[in-house]
Amino acid sequence: MNDDGNTKLIVREDYATQLKTFEAGFLSVVSNYGLPSQNIFVDVPQRAMVFKNVDAALYQLNADQRRNSIYLSKFLAAAASGLFDAALNYLWDETIQEIRKRVIQYDVGYFYDNATHEEKRKKLNDPEDIVKLDDAELIQGARNIGLISELGFKHLDYIRYMRNWASAAHPNQNQLTGLQLVSWLETCVNEVISLPLSNIVIEIKQLLGNIKQNQLTTQDAKQIAPFFINLTQQQTSNLVSGFSGIYTDEGTTPQTRQNIHYLLPYLWEQVDEGTRQSFGVKYGKYIANNEQAKAALARQFLEIVNGVAYIPDNLKAAEIETSIQNLLSAHRNLSNFYSEPAFARQLASLIGQAGNLPIQVRHLYVVGLVEVFLTNGNGVAWNSEPYYIELINKFSQEEAIIAMLSFTVENIASRLQFSLCQQKYKELIGLIKGKISSPAALEVLTAIETYSGPLDKMGLDSRMKRKIGSMKAILG
Repeated sequence: MNDDGNTKLIVREDYATQLKTFEAGFLSVVSNYGLPSQNIFVDVPQRAMVFKNVDAALYQLNADQRRNSIYLSKFLAAAASGLFDAALNYLWDETIQEIRKRVIQYDVGYFYDNATHEEKRKKLNDPEDIVKLDDAELIQGARNIGLISELGFKHLDYIRYMRNWASAAHPNQNQLTGLQLVSWLETCVNEVISLPLSNIVIEIKQLLGNIKQNQLTTQDAKQIAPFFINLTQQQTSNLVSGFSGIYTDEGTTPQTRQNIHYLLPYLWEQVDEGTRQSFGVKYGKYIANNEQAKAALARQFLEIVNGVAYIPDNLKAAEIETSIQNLLSAHRNLSNFYSEPAFARQLASLIGQAGNLPIQVRHLYVVGLVEVFLTNGNGVAWNSEPYYIELINKFSQEEAIIAMLSFTVENIASRLQFSLCQQKYKELIGLIKGKISSPAALEVLTAIETYSGPLDKMGLDSRMKRKIGSMKAILG
């Protein structure tokens, strides 16, 4: 123990000798069983590298956090043993456990409303149901409601990729280094385990509790309304989705619905057009599924803001949204190479029958199709890709422009960290460039083709932002 009362990890001079002695004894036992004894452990210097650098990350945790971080103990045990693939798995387990805990302490219903699609949402009610979400949905949902930052999401998405394809969670022959492990530990600690909630996120939590527990007046709603102006577009979309989820829940009290009735018109002023259209599609899905009670509540929700015009003229939009959401769920699963083709075929069949794509689902459809075409970064789903190319070849100019600009979408930008996804994005540009004739859009296309920086950071490039802004202004 040092002078300030902290006990620090010390890499003793005989640490390497002890590890080598243990390693030799263990490998002797393995050899006696006739099992492989080569390439089992990471080299001792790499293990020492972890313990020389681990203090800075771990000492950002308070005593209570450390006391409850069982998987971090397993992470260190695996790192000391030279099983870095297992160490990464334990680090991810600790991170996922912490995100789940934070979600439950925040507002699990609001989280479910913003973490997954409508069909899966029906199966999510209690805190215990959070284990039904896969890791991709969990971190995306946590990002959506502000529990992790944009940068944190991107880093965690990368660690999730490495955990899936370079850890003990999946057969592989990848070699991890000590510095990589420490860097990922620091990311998980900084972006999840020790990250305090922002003031906006805390205020949203308090507002949701207020809506559910207290009776608001029109005057209360006027006083709350200025808060909505300070929200980002994503926060606004997520909050109105939360309002919709509460309002259409058949177990919600009349008082809570009345509270939303008072607040919704003020929030609706800040809601973007695409999000507004999604509520019309949601109503259409309830009608298509013969969920009459929910359909009535969804229509009431739209009537509050004179939004009945957002209801689609036909139910095709609802069918397409369900199909693309099912495809994305399959794609984001570890077994996607087996489950994805059936959903890809179903979507291709539906689009072929639909004729013109309903405007209400255009953005969701195009960005979703881009995501699956880019792959998960590890490999191409060969039985699905022909359907994706077929659908991309059917894009209109407007849809091609949405696909071209998809690098500005947070989830797509995160995919572009990986070399295979970068390659597929360039292939996508080749498929759609012939569909674009607008001079302003062609100027952006040229800028993309000549861009020399990292593709995942292209959306942050000031020159690219100016070109996109000019293009949108010209195209309207």
